[in-house]
Amino acid sequence: MFKRFHRQILLGVTGGVAAYKVAELTRLLVKARIGVQVAMTEAACGFVTPATFQALSGRAVLTDLWDPRIPNRMAHIELSRQADAILIAPASADFIAKIAQGTADDLLSTTVAARNCPLLVAPAMNREMWSNPANQRNIQKLEADGVVLLGPDAGEQACGEVGRGRMVEPQHLLEAILALYPAPRLTGRKVVVTAGPTFEAIDPVRGITNSSSGKMGYAVAEAARDEGAEVVLVSGPTALPPPSGCTVLPVRSAADMLAAVQSVLPGTDLFFAVAAVADYTPAEPAAHKLKKSSDVLTLTLKPTVDILATVAGMPDAPFCVGFAAESQDLAAYAESKRRNKKVPLIVGNLAQRALGSDDNEIILFDAEGAHPLPPAPKIVLARQLLDHTIRLARS
Repeated sequence: MFKRFHRQILLGVTGGVAAYKVAELTRLLVKARIGVQVAMTEAACGFVTPATFQALSGRAVLTDLWDPRIPNRMAHIELSRQADAILIAPASADFIAKIAQGTADDLLSTTVAARNCPLLVAPAMNREMWSNPANQRNIQKLEADGVVLLGPDAGEQACGEVGRGRMVEPQHLLEAILALYPAPRLTGRKVVVTAGPTFEAIDPVRGITNSSSGKMGYAVAEAARDEGAEVVLVSGPTALPPPSGCTVLPVRSAADMLAAVQSVLPGTDLFFAVAAVADYTPAEPAAHKLKKSSDVLTLTLKPTVDILATVAGMPDAPFCVGFAAESQDLAAYAESKRRNKKVPLIVGNLAQRALGSDDNEIILFDAEGAHPLPPAPKIVLARQLLDHTIRLARS
């Protein structure tokens, strides 16, 4: 449902004139790099069309509890589990009553009832509806249940009356959402990440490469971006779309990757050498396609320049994190690599489990020892790796 943002909000829109303000809120949330999935009640669709929210959020708007696009047709579970928080804006008196009573008779109310994340409610209604004793009893129930109430404000209302009941302005709702999360830790910092394989040409159409998909490197770039960093991703050939908000430098060979890294290295604070760089390259690539024959073909290979060791050996080197993909004896090889290349942190994984997969299982090796992380999607591991890296870099 969600884009790959670090923070995810389910934005529930109910029936009310203030729904038009939620379009602006959606724009502000996306601009703040918060993933937004909009779910609307039937009444909400009478005020603002789903197409408006789809255009602003970049995601299809959900209105049906039985939407066939939802895995297992369990929208209320899928949506509530993917969200870091749910915000109901505007929250009508009717929907507030549903929450207070635990009613679950449509997509949004069922999702709220099934949630395991914080719920924020931004009421919007006529001043008399707001002060109605039944509504106030419902508000008290929400507060007792730990629901966060945002507003309402006082002022002129759509009906022409003046009083309390106006929905809080979008900018203030954004600030309330941002307050749920810690401030980005890498704002003002520069991060360079290498990703994917390299391709070492044998002739114009053949070459030496490997099965790296680039997924882990791209996940690290996205995690750093979501922490506010200026991210440069130096990527070998992959089938992945470039992550938004990052500068992507496509390269082909190990030599190309080294040159690209060196060109962007000034001012870099963190360097993640995630790419599966070829250890050897043909000494003399053929100028034209080699023709097949019955003779044995012998290739002379020469070592490529070690990018991680080169960067780590610079006088003003950034904090360097390397990767060790091994097929056996992972701990011994990874720790040896960390010491030989003189880097503070090496991420070890078994190549047969990781290459091309969406999930991974890694071990972090630093001066304090080994820190295994349980199997998880690569984006989750990238965030955990970034947490560990930031702690080490600050110590």
